[in-house]
Amino acid sequence: MIKSYKITTLNEYIIRRQAEYPYAKGELTRLLYNVGVAAKIVTKKVNKAGLVDILGNMGNVNVQGEDVMKLDVFANETFISSMRASGECCGIASEENQGIITFDDGLSRDANYIMSMDPLDGSSNIDVNVSIGTIFSIYRRLSSRGSKAEEKDFLQPGRKQVAAGYIIYGSSTMLVYTTGNGVAGFTLDPSIGEFCLSNPDIKTPAAGKIYSINEGNYIHFPQGVKNYIKYCQEIDSQSKRPYTSRYIGSLVADFHRNLLKGGIFIYPQTRKSPTGKLRLIYECNPIGFIAEQAGGMATTGEQNVLDLVPGDLHQRIPFYTGSKNMVEKVKEFLEKE
Repeated sequence: MIKSYKITTLNEYIIRRQAEYPYAKGELTRLLYNVGVAAKIVTKKVNKAGLVDILGNMGNVNVQGEDVMKLDVFANETFISSMRASGECCGIASEENQGIITFDDGLSRDANYIMSMDPLDGSSNIDVNVSIGTIFSIYRRLSSRGSKAEEKDFLQPGRKQVAAGYIIYGSSTMLVYTTGNGVAGFTLDPSIGEFCLSNPDIKTPAAGKIYSINEGNYIHFPQGVKNYIKYCQEIDSQSKRPYTSRYIGSLVADFHRNLLKGGIFIYPQTRKSPTGKLRLIYECNPIGFIAEQAGGMATTGEQNVLDLVPGDLHQRIPFYTGSKNMVEKVKEFLEKE
């Protein structure tokens, strides 16, 4: 007898969970559905990147001072178009753009939600076929419905997020998201073109054996981080050390592995980047929200990331996230120094 399996698609799952937000009236559901649509479009382009003229550098730099890759531009435009088409989003802040993008048509202007995003995290890895991702974050607007979205709508602390997630484009494409009641993961089934529930209730281990940091910058790290790395490398059978060093150079890929297996991701301030490198709004808030919902933590080393009130759209911070016990331990080392 052939055993049958019940498949739950992303759309079915979102609709079922809609009851968590009775005030939403399906608005957030439609918005999240359109995130999934955009992810499918980008996935197809990523999979064909080596066969079409989508690899390589655009020849200019973005607002962050980084080289703009062709696939960066495609992903940015795809997600902006999808959010505009949803009618449930009144504006977007993207890592690729200097200012906010507002949607002025009547339906969108009356929308309740805004979105911030890093359309293609780890884009320096595109040309060498390493996993890359999209990070997104959704908030309820502060400005009046019926008016244009304003910058203040995007400068809310991470605690105000109503949804956050990421898409990882790797050996398979996965969408992982939370609306504040746990974390769920969906894997794209290319045979039916749907994201299907594969990880219904993701819980990150309280302790792990992986630390992820660019050790090439070791000489520029704060002393507390240097001491923590030495701690990770010491032999101690009781605490199962030494730990394993794993660093891909793509926040989504490194965080995703550590989320499932247990570990810590570290991107501290350095002499070159004294305020940190990662962006609070586009990367740290959504990843921090997911980490907390899965039982982990996210901190600047001094303060919980989700409690920070952003000062500007492109604010950068030091970032430590992952398994709770490991984040607490690195905080101990930082406080000693």
